[in-house]
Amino acid sequence: MKKLVKTLSLLLAAAFVLAACGGAPEAPPEPETVTVTGFDGSEIDISIPQVEADKTNVAFVYVGVIGDAGWTYAHNQGREYIEANGENMHTAYIEAVPEGADAERVIRSLARQGFDVIFTTSFGYMDPTATVAEEFQDIDFIHISGQKKAEPNFGNVFGALEEMQYLSGMAAGAKAAEDGSNRVGYIAPFPIAEVIRLSNATALGMRATCPECVMDIRWIFTWFDPVKEREAAESLLDAGATVIITGADTPGPVQAAADRGYTGIAHNSTESCNGLEDSCLGVPYWNWGPVYLDIVEASVAGTYTPEDYYGSVADGMVGFLGFMEGEEPLPALPTEVIPLIEATLADMEAGLFTRFDMFTGPINNNQGEVAIPDGYAMTQSDLEGLSAGYMDAFGIADRPACEVCMDFLVEGFDETAEIPPLN
Repeated sequence: MKKLVKTLSLLLAAAFVLAACGGAPEAPPEPETVTVTGFDGSEIDISIPQVEADKTNVAFVYVGVIGDAGWTYAHNQGREYIEANGENMHTAYIEAVPEGADAERVIRSLARQGFDVIFTTSFGYMDPTATVAEEFQDIDFIHISGQKKAEPNFGNVFGALEEMQYLSGMAAGAKAAEDGSNRVGYIAPFPIAEVIRLSNATALGMRATCPECVMDIRWIFTWFDPVKEREAAESLLDAGATVIITGADTPGPVQAAADRGYTGIAHNSTESCNGLEDSCLGVPYWNWGPVYLDIVEASVAGTYTPEDYYGSVADGMVGFLGFMEGEEPLPALPTEVIPLIEATLADMEAGLFTRFDMFTGPINNNQGEVAIPDGYAMTQSDLEGLSAGYMDAFGIADRPACEVCMDFLVEGFDETAEIPPLN
């Protein structure tokens, strides 16, 4: 019905134009430029892409650059999947868009240009996307990694990368034990529940293959900053880690480990260990294309219903490099851990070991205190840290509050490790 209303509105508008202008076609929207703040603090002018006539037009807003070999690269693979497999579809993207007010202006400009579906691919785009979606209800907006959705046109998509992070931890623990260091380093972008969840899953996986291993952590307060990412890796290496796991966007930390003769695990994309295969143990990665195309095709058909979709390895949304169909384990990985990872992955794919099983108590925090009681299985709200205060702050009304909120580091992290405050 939404698409029908849009079509009728366009036909009526065209009729008025033809009557008033003697048959002249309606002019396309004027090109727009939006000024945003760059990574270095300078002002950057972004040209807003325009739609193509007689096609379904799909836009993507990226927080990083498509050359990061990580998060943004993976989303761009999803965009290319749409163009390769969709019927009569045109896609466009804008990269390096800061979160917050800058993002809102960019998203609104894309809507004014007439894009049919707009994907916004960073946590900090959640509220800006919600605001613009309410203004342009004939356009479908899909936000990645948040918790908000709203009728008739604002949906949310994310997935259980924590499953693949658990496998990362298994690989890292086995390698640290082989090194004799029993020390693993982790680079965390922001102290939000999403990042804490992934970090904890990694530590639990590490302890599954190396009960004596300890994980150190560095918080960098950015998703994408090659300099800070490498500096964090260097700090972890200086502190004794021989395996570096990054939760940020570039493979720089793996390169830093390789430069010292050690190993690492990159993040988000199948391409993030290119050229580093001898130093890379694996990569937890995303497969966005199929779910993106399903959403766009539903939008075209007028059947898209906003949902809070959370995919998993069982439905092909995430993977662990070296262990999915057509892949081979990377040479740096200790051979004895390969069958253990394969067996765990098989259980995940069969639904026998899910994120809820992974986070079933008893689990202590890194101070030795009970964090998840014996027999308690974390809910999705628990994993996403949806406290009543958080939901009030972000205007989320249709989700239950967490009972055991993901606001702690599990046993396995160094006892001095802390979650810093998020301003």
